Amino acid sequence: HHLPGHAVLGEEHGGDALMEGPLWVIDPIDGTKSFVRGYPFLSTQIALRAGDELVLGVSDAPVFGAGERAWAVAGEGAWLDGEAIAVSDIDALNQATLSLGNVRRIAAGPRWSALGRLVAGCDRIRGYGDFYHYHMLAAGRIEAVIESEVNVLDVAALSVIVAEAGGRVTDLDGAAIGLETTSILATNGHLHEPILDALRDAPAA
Repeated sequence: HHLPGHAVLGEEHGGDALMEGPLWVIDPIDGTKSFVRGYPFLSTQIALRAGDELVLGVSDAPVFGAGERAWAVAGEGAWLDGEAIAVSDIDALNQATLSLGNVRRIAAGPRWSALGRLVAGCDRIRGYGDFYHYHMLAAGRIEAVIESEVNVLDVAALSVIVAEAGGRVTDLDGAAIGLETTSILATNGHLHEPILDALRDAPAA
């Protein structure tokens, strides 16, 4: 073991997550369903948590186009294929592009009509999926990502990259990303509260 005292959380390594000390959150193949169906939206996701904070993220997509790698370290910015990246400064929903991931849980719950109103108020709706819409967000090409069926392996590294690019990442209730996270709102920061407010505008379950 090259890093004594470090723990690993992955699909094949779950128990170590309860240990104290640095925690590596690793998904060797994020986008397994894309891989099975022949889509190029698959990547390796590596994050490091120190204490309660995610402090490093690497998102490597070797079969996407000519290959694409994004990474970030807390306090040091975010990078995509060697170039520093930053989120957009768009602050109006009617100018924003929103990318939706798997929203099946939203469709089955009380937020569905609220999401519909949000979609109607945005400029463009896309569904890039997996790692790619987070890379697009961090690079300033879209403004927000919503997903309702994720786990921390999918989003830990990407959340560091988006945050270090100047954006913000929470779950759909506005809570910080943690080991139990199952939904995501990632934005350029400017639109985070307006989108949270729009999603809260839903009838009680």
